Amino acid sequence: MRRVPAALIACALGVLIAGCGGAGVSSGATVSVYVSAPMRGPEGKAGRGLCAGAREEVARAGGVAGDVRVRVVCLDASGPGGGWTLARVGADARRAVEDSTAVAYIGEPDRGARRQSRPIVEAAEVAEIAGYRGAAAMGQILRAIDGAGSEAPREAVFNNAGGR
Repeated sequence: MRRVPAALIACALGVLIAGCGGAGVSSGATVSVYVSAPMRGPEGKAGRGLCAGAREEVARAGGVAGDVRVRVVCLDASGPGGGWTLARVGADARRAVEDSTAVAYIGEPDRGARRQSRPIVEAAEVAEIAGYRGAAAMGQILRAIDGAGSEAPREAVFNNAGGR
């Protein structure tokens, strides 16, 4: 898996929150970051760890980045057999992009699964981060939101190339 330098992620997420015109994230607003990973089966431990890391990082920050509240929504990409399925991954990505408060999607640990979610998330201009642990990914997101300040627009595309 190709890794993208942390500075590039911070810059790209800064663009996500502060970049291109459009509706802004106002002071006191709540934004959502979605995490999709298998929570059961052979990959369940890694998936639960991804979600827990993201939640812990938000908790360490007091649930805020600057003057914006941040919530983590963990979605189970597991199918009936416990491993991820294309149907669940696609459903998770669609659920995230249908949420008007979504600013980022921490993608599945598996490269094949990300091939399913990436086009959905990318088309909706929601930032996707993959190939990082939950805490590291969430740390980048929190710093980008905090650096952007309030009244920052939320439309832009960030697509982590890790996994292409």
